[in-house]
Amino acid sequence: MNNRLAIYCIIVSTVTTSIMFALVKQLNNFSVYQIIFFRALITIMITTPLILKQKIPILGNNKSLLAIRGSLGFISMVCFYHSIKYLTLGVSVSIRYTAPIFAAIFAVFILKESIKLKQWILLLISLCGVSIIKIVEININTTGFIYSFTSAVLLGLVYVITRKIGKTENTLVIVNYFMCISLIFTGLMSIGKWVSPSLLEIGLLIGSGFFGYIGILFLTKAFQNAEVKIIAPFKYLEVVFSFFIGFYFFGEANTGLILLGSIFILFGAFWNVFENNNNPNK
Repeated sequence: MNNRLAIYCIIVSTVTTSIMFALVKQLNNFSVYQIIFFRALITIMITTPLILKQKIPILGNNKSLLAIRGSLGFISMVCFYHSIKYLTLGVSVSIRYTAPIFAAIFAVFILKESIKLKQWILLLISLCGVSIIKIVEININTTGFIYSFTSAVLLGLVYVITRKIGKTENTLVIVNYFMCISLIFTGLMSIGKWVSPSLLEIGLLIGSGFFGYIGILFLTKAFQNAEVKIIAPFKYLEVVFSFFIGFYFFGEANTGLILLGSIFILFGAFWNVFENNNNPNK
């Protein structure tokens, strides 16, 4: 898989994940754990038969890395789902997608990838965007901010571990580990908090699970087959989609400072991609 195809995968992941976020935002009556439980259950119902049909070793080759990646991904997902209960969808996604900054930092130490000075500057511009959103825009809920920021740090580490696993594991196995861990923990955490869904809510839960599956599948394929610094910034497209969804479907208004901060985030991300594509050997 070349960089162009990997970028295609990350864009598909971004669109479907944004749809999933919108569906999750509608499920205010349910605990975060019950929402993730349904998502994990639906994904496992898709991935496990495919793994068995293709006769792929279901436990994989890198069991420790797969377990670590799955656990970190689960915690990151829980933190993010909590954050969108406190913040508007666009703001929560904006903060979370500082993850490529942390992915770039982790990649230096774990993957030994090099980052040019100009790339560091561009990543810092994105971080400045987050600072504008939180520090200047004092009305942002602190609890939601902490949840989303924690999710970003862990997500950055997930990106790097996925890249480290690379092509040694089938994408379905990586996704299955993540969702099996999520299913076990959310099942336990949902005890005593279970809410019986209506027919419409069942549809929303199934939809969030389906789009979540497509999102994580294409995300994993992308990071398995291209460098973190090339792929990760494309996740910032979710910021744009989420602001659009939040505004048109949830009536979420955002101040000029929030939009300015998001522009900083997007500028740093996409210029970083431009630098990588035009100066790959520098």
